[in-house]
Amino acid sequence: MAAETAPKGGHANFVHLRVRSIYSLLEGAVGPKELAKLAREMRMPAVAVTDTNNLFGVYEIADNLAKSGVQPIVGVTLSVDLSEAPAPYQNTSRQSYPAVALLVKDPAGYIQLSKLLSSAYLDVEPGEVPHVGADRLAQHAEGLILLTGGPNGPVNRLLADGQPQAAEALLDRLANWFGNRLYVELQRHGLANEGAVEEKLIDLAYAKGLPLVATNDVHFGREDMHEAHDALFCIADGTFLDVEDRRRLTPEHRFKSAEEMMALFSDLPEAIENTLEIARRCAFRPKKRTPILPQFVPESGLSPEDEMRAQAEAGLKRRLAEHGLFADEKVYWDRLEFEIGVITKMGFPGYFLIVSDFMKWTRANGIPVGVRGSGATSLVAWALDITNLDPIRFGLVFERFLNPERISMPDFDIDFCQERRDEVVRYVQQKYGRDKVGHIIALGSLQARAAVRDVGRVMQLPFSLVDRIAKLIPNPPGKPVSLTDAIETEPRLQQIAEQEEKASTVMRRRTPQEW
Repeated sequence: MAAETAPKGGHANFVHLRVRSIYSLLEGAVGPKELAKLAREMRMPAVAVTDTNNLFGVYEIADNLAKSGVQPIVGVTLSVDLSEAPAPYQNTSRQSYPAVALLVKDPAGYIQLSKLLSSAYLDVEPGEVPHVGADRLAQHAEGLILLTGGPNGPVNRLLADGQPQAAEALLDRLANWFGNRLYVELQRHGLANEGAVEEKLIDLAYAKGLPLVATNDVHFGREDMHEAHDALFCIADGTFLDVEDRRRLTPEHRFKSAEEMMALFSDLPEAIENTLEIARRCAFRPKKRTPILPQFVPESGLSPEDEMRAQAEAGLKRRLAEHGLFADEKVYWDRLEFEIGVITKMGFPGYFLIVSDFMKWTRANGIPVGVRGSGATSLVAWALDITNLDPIRFGLVFERFLNPERISMPDFDIDFCQERRDEVVRYVQQKYGRDKVGHIIALGSLQARAAVRDVGRVMQLPFSLVDRIAKLIPNPPGKPVSLTDAIETEPRLQQIAEQEEKASTVMRRRTPQEW
């Protein structure tokens, strides 16, 4: 039975299950808002984002899709090392692992996917790329749907290497782990490695009674973004557009319409229909939850609230004896009582005690440390040796830090000596448990000037030209200007853009020696 044409008034009969967003860093080029707009325009009822080894954008992407009336499907493209399986498959490079796509089916699956990602980063050897082994994948399969990964998947790689028995054994093992949540993935971007194994892959799926699913490995939105995305790959890999032997994608790696995908897989309509089946099975949307506050168990046997009060009162007495009074003593004690009441009511005594603990240890071990931000307004923080500044002396208002009428988490901005920062981290891990301590990541974006310089480099344009263009872009401190806004406000940029568009491709692609 041929796949039906999408009804005019209803949704499309295909769902993209393999989209790399901008959170696949220097790999994907689809922003959350752009994705929501594309899905809405093409009437897709759902979209799965499977960023490479991360869930960085999960909340932002899900919110944007949901607001556009599109069901978000949470997923990940996860690197796997299945060499532990009975199949005689070994990776040829420690830095190149095959990948599978995992889609979250329910809340239990989201928890399991989170555990897999944690393991991918924490349980690998130093210098290795994030990945999980066979045992981990089997252990955390609950609530997850697995797609075999397309041309970069472990099954396809085995078939391409001429190991059909190993591919069959691996499929058997995956089916044992995932049951009816395993789908054999087919992709058609016109690549040689796809067509070379497709027939064998389909035969294997039919022989094993496994469902097929059609996907498109989406890295950018529309076809006119292909050249820009190609430059992005060059920036990521430190190479040039002229280099032949480098990583590249085709214009087919775009967000195709349902009609395009249905035509592409007209011979396998069930592979298209199964995208909708998977979307119906993935009825889960991530929602933000109340932060889980750390638990502090005082060695004194007191409750965290009583321990904080006892330490704060003793600390204030010591501070006043050492530094003197800058107001009536009653002002200090009234302020301390008020702050203790607010901190206790908001449930943050444990947080203050933990920060106080590692700050005292840091200073006792001679490690340079400083505190920035609104934490300096807290008298309790001063009494607990978190800060070294008397807020009463300088008239600082505690409500800038904590305000019961505007609930927010306390946040001490602490800077440690770069050379000895790891010592503090190890101390906290040893005292509170390695599994209780996490590192955060700060995600940056390519600013307009930097982007122009990077693109100029990969195009091998003369440095003087690129530098001249980059310096025309406004660069006010703390207020980054997008390239689009810069062109609109700077006529000379528009002129240069038009001139460069008219210049011949040969001239633009000259090597530095030819210029």
